[in-house]
This record gives sequence, C-alpha cells and structure tokens, in this order.
Amino acid sequence: MHKKKKRLGQHFLRHREILEKIVSAAEINREDKVIEIGPGLGDLTELLIERARQVVALEIDASLCNILRERFADRKNLLIIHEDALKFPYEEQKEFKVVSNIPYYITKPLIFRLIEASNLKSMTLTIQKEVAERLTAKPHSKAYSSLTLIFQYQMEADIKFHIPSTFFSPPPKVDSSVIKMDRRQRPPVEVLNESLFFKLIKTAFSHRRKMLSNSLKSFIENPKSFLLSLGIDPNKRAEELTIEDYANMTNELCKICKV
Repeated sequence: MHKKKKRLGQHFLRHREILEKIVSAAEINREDKVIEIGPGLGDLTELLIERARQVVALEIDASLCNILRERFADRKNLLIIHEDALKFPYEEQKEFKVVSNIPYYITKPLIFRLIEASNLKSMTLTIQKEVAERLTAKPHSKAYSSLTLIFQYQMEADIKFHIPSTFFSPPPKVDSSVIKMDRRQRPPVEVLNESLFFKLIKTAFSHRRKMLSNSLKSFIENPKSFLLSLGIDPNKRAEELTIEDYANMTNELCKICKV
C-alpha cells in the first residue's frame, strides 16, 4: 500500500470513465510519443500505453516508480523515469505530447517549462479550475492576467470539462479542469521585441488597479500622449486591453525608443 505524500501534492484520480475522457480529449494515436508527469499508481498510464507509440512516465516518488515498474513489467512501450518534471530535459526528446494530472503546486512553473520546449505539440492537463480559467480568460474579466496573455501568445487552449474534487483521493480543496493546449504555429500578434512585450504586460498587470497611463511611466516620458496616439484610452486599466493593444504598444515603443 502506497502512503500518499502531502508535500508532493498527490491526489490520485482513479475514475475510469473520467480517465478515458481525458485520453479522448488529448487525441492520442499510435504515432504519438506521450510524456506523463506524475503518473501516480498508473491508472491514466494504462490507458495511454494502449493508444500511444511510446509513453515516458516521469515520477518523483521512488516508491511509486517501483509500483509502476511492477504493474507494467511486461509493457514494452513504457519508460518509467524517477525524475523531477521541472528538471527533465524536454528539449532532448523527439516531438511529444503531454497528458497528465499534474501536482497542483507546480502547475504554473511546469506549464511554462513545457512551453520552452519547441518540440512540444500539445498538453492535455488536469489542473486547478481557477488556473484553467486564467489561461483561457478574455479581457474585462477578473481571471484575465499577465499569465493569460503570455500563455495565449504561445498556445491555444480549450477547457474540455470540469472534475469535482470528490473524484480524487484524497480530495483536493479545489475543483479541477481538463484543459487541452496546442502550440500555435505562429503567435496571434507580431511583436518587434518579445522581451519588451512580456515586460510591458507584466508591468501593466503588477499595478492592475492603476490607470494604464500611470503603469507606463517607466517606459515612456509622456504615456498619456503615447496611448492617445495609438487610439487607447489612457484611463483604461490593464485587464481592459487586448493582446493586440499590447503588441501595438510594444512595436511603437520599439520605434520611438529604438529598443
């Protein structure tokens, strides 16, 4: 019997019907290489190895690795690696998809770690409902944030369905969502300087209660005139602007400041 470790955020999802819905949402076929993060006792793993060409299971808990190796001893298309998913060299893998019920405490750093790997095709993840809503948020909503914009610049996301906490063992304190994320072939906007684009977004949202004209003082001397020249109301706040607005501001700053 495996003793769950709270520090590793272990909440096992063992409901067969829901696991099958997750795999279906991920659109896995026999050509796919799949990386599963935190396979736990292997219930999702079992479904993945039936459908994928190869499954690489990354598990940080050594005792769970032993359970998985015993359970799937005869499966040739499964590789179990005792590894911290945040440190795994994804860039060294051939093109892959990720399907996982990931530990909640590493949700955001893990998503951005995976996005760094250009060979990532898609992610189908079970994550906190609140985070899923932030990733898919629209302007003028409370969930809309710098995380939203930076993520949507690189990925397209669709919430497939929600899972109440009672389906997990032990139940987490929040409900979950299954979200499918596909890498964009090209960003939805063109920016002349990506680092400036991300910095501008982060700065604007770090003072989201302030008017945009006040948030931009560190970038340009007369932010009100600058915003008006772009057709943007200086009294607007960060969550009222679209990704296109932030791209236009970035590109104009590049021209004015010759960044």
